[in-house]
Amino acid sequence: MKSLWNDGECSAFVKDSLKLIVYSTRLLGRAPELVLHGGGNSSVKTKINNIFGDVEDIIYIKGSGYDMETVEEEGFAPARLDILKRMAGLDQLSDADMVDLVRASMINQKAPNPSLEAILHAVIPFKYIFHTHSDAVVTLTNNRRCRELIKEVYGPAVVLAPYYKPGFMLSKAVYELTKEVDFFKIEGLIIENHGVFTWSDNCKIAYEKMIRICTQAEEFLKDQGALDSLAKMNPQENLSKLVQLRLAVSKAGGEAMVALLDRSSDACGFAGLSNLSDITNSCCITPDHAIRTKPSPAIISEDVFQSVKEFVNAYNNYFERHDDGEMVQLDPAPRWAVWPNYGMVSFGRNLKEARVVFDIAQHTMKAIQWGEALGGWKPLSEDHIFDMEYWELQQAKLKKTTADPEFQGKIVLVTGAASGIGFACAQEFNKRGAAVVGVDLSPKITETFNGADQLGLVCDVTDYNEMQDVVNKTVRSFGGLDILVLNAGIFPPSMRIEDMNSSFWNKALEINLTSQQRLLQMAIPYLRYGINPGVIIIASKNVPAPGPGAAAYSVTKAGLVQLARVAALELAGYGIRVNMCHPDAVYDTGIWTEEVLKNRSAHYGLTVQEYKTKNLLKTELRSKDIAELVCAMAGAPFAKTTGAQVPIDGGSDRVI
Repeated sequence: MKSLWNDGECSAFVKDSLKLIVYSTRLLGRAPELVLHGGGNSSVKTKINNIFGDVEDIIYIKGSGYDMETVEEEGFAPARLDILKRMAGLDQLSDADMVDLVRASMINQKAPNPSLEAILHAVIPFKYIFHTHSDAVVTLTNNRRCRELIKEVYGPAVVLAPYYKPGFMLSKAVYELTKEVDFFKIEGLIIENHGVFTWSDNCKIAYEKMIRICTQAEEFLKDQGALDSLAKMNPQENLSKLVQLRLAVSKAGGEAMVALLDRSSDACGFAGLSNLSDITNSCCITPDHAIRTKPSPAIISEDVFQSVKEFVNAYNNYFERHDDGEMVQLDPAPRWAVWPNYGMVSFGRNLKEARVVFDIAQHTMKAIQWGEALGGWKPLSEDHIFDMEYWELQQAKLKKTTADPEFQGKIVLVTGAASGIGFACAQEFNKRGAAVVGVDLSPKITETFNGADQLGLVCDVTDYNEMQDVVNKTVRSFGGLDILVLNAGIFPPSMRIEDMNSSFWNKALEINLTSQQRLLQMAIPYLRYGINPGVIIIASKNVPAPGPGAAAYSVTKAGLVQLARVAALELAGYGIRVNMCHPDAVYDTGIWTEEVLKNRSAHYGLTVQEYKTKNLLKTELRSKDIAELVCAMAGAPFAKTTGAQVPIDGGSDRVI
């Protein structure tokens, strides 16, 4: 590793210890091989004048869960140093009581909860302290030759301490260690199966000690040939099995989950290892990963449902082996899976969770193989992993009742999503927790849908290959398809039947009907394995109440409705609901420009506002209104309904 410290960057705040710890913490956070997703922590000790004018010793500790790469000053919790030191002298302390006492020691009650290692940071007698979960270092400690390797790499410069559960137990152990070891004569402290601590009264020195210790481990791995030991294999693909795997995991977890597929040659190589079952039986490279990933992945065979069932049974047995009779079992669904020939799959209730697991799994598979190359991977014991996964603070979270977003874990595909009704539908689903794929002919779709749980795809819905690619990318990106919103269409210029030519008619037929049938056909094999799957058709008031000059539009929309009615009959056996809505006069869409509205209003002798509300309820309809109905059709209100046609037009005497 290289030091990223730049004296020029921090020259303006070199005397501001809080700014320095933020700066250096973020440097470490930029290296995923050191910390991942809220892991690691840091602190700085300083003095302040309190409200009474007294000088107090304060320690600023990174807040629990804050990402080291992005943390700001507000992410550091200030606590009274003397209280934390005195807590280390207690004989015993539950984690819940520890959190309460640490919280009580804080001088700013609006600050986040400090890291669980707050007491540990307090007892190390230096101003600046850093803690990371370096892949290279924990590879050395997750090994049958752990003590031998640490001594060979570091000699007396580093002290190796046995594993203790993070929190009071670890802090107490380090406190006792400070009585036995002169911390001024060593470079750092390595905790078995956990990570590394460095310190100094100079921020730059403490930071560069961390870089140096981690670099020594990396160079040792390289010299031993471990870094070149990663198996590689070209990937295969089976999207049909992927959606089945996602469904099996979602059922096991009791809620919809997204699935992220890793088809890299590294992932496929790892999945093809002959001793896969042995090396993944318990494979957390650092204990806090268990909260995210569970102790081990599922190993997937040809029968994905049976594979997940076997994992669930094994997890239930694991819980029963350690349950004291008062614990609440977590859901037994795997959070990642190793899939021979296809790679690895990570699962989460949303994209954020799944991506965290995805990153951890990538680092885990490398550390395991490096460890094997060094003489044998030996992770933390099952007892310790269980203690971490089911620690009392984690159990307390289960008692908190907060509602999840309505469509969390769901995957939605919306056509014609760049503007108007399609855009509103896609945004509303996304707002309610769904991962959304927006499809449109307009190139701006890629900019419109570029969020973490969004995918914008440019596509001509009349192009068979492009549409098939859209469906494949949807499944490949998120693991499945639950909801399909068929919205794309055109409203041709007014033309009487006697004046039509074949190209005019055929274009409307191709876009409004044929392309919809093709996409529905492509989606069905994946919707079959969706979570409470549904298809929503954006039809038109012109279906029940056509008007003159709109034959091409009215007929194609009527055909689409008939297609949907047949689909409702055919797909009910798969649990796929198919429902339709008939919007009318939605004036915030692209076809209703200000000029068009003025002309149409004048034609009827109305003001623009009167024209917009010329329905029975005298109300104006917007795209968002349609989107809310579409979400209702996809969700619980229509869970037992299929084949329904719902007008959303403010009331039309012709429709009624």
